[in-house]
Amino acid sequence: MDDRVYVGNAAVDGATDAGWLLGHFKPPGDVRHSTEVEVKWGVHPAGETRSRWATGERRTALLVLISGAFRVELADRTVVLRAPGDYVVWGRGVDHSWYAERESVVLTVRWPSVPGYRVDPPILR
Repeated sequence: MDDRVYVGNAAVDGATDAGWLLGHFKPPGDVRHSTEVEVKWGVHPAGETRSRWATGERRTALLVLISGAFRVELADRTVVLRAPGDYVVWGRGVDHSWYAERESVVLTVRWPSVPGYRVDPPILR
């Protein structure tokens, strides 16, 4: 097999690393290793919320709703993604959190891939 190509399933592969499919945290030499971008397939049960606000963000992020209803809390507004394909982008320095209003699947892309941002697991309320 060509080590420059990886074929997988986001739900299966994401389950082994908190949803993260690509980023600095994958082993060097793995085609999924990147210091430039991170990609996450997030599966969130209804009522799940981020364990704490992300502050001092040094990355830009894109969050796309695949299914469900997902609320993104920003310092100055709340964005609710309700239709598949709804998305929100925020830049460096934007504090944020989130809450799954219904069972939701979201695709997150962040750049660059910066070590040290892992937080406690999400919680159910």
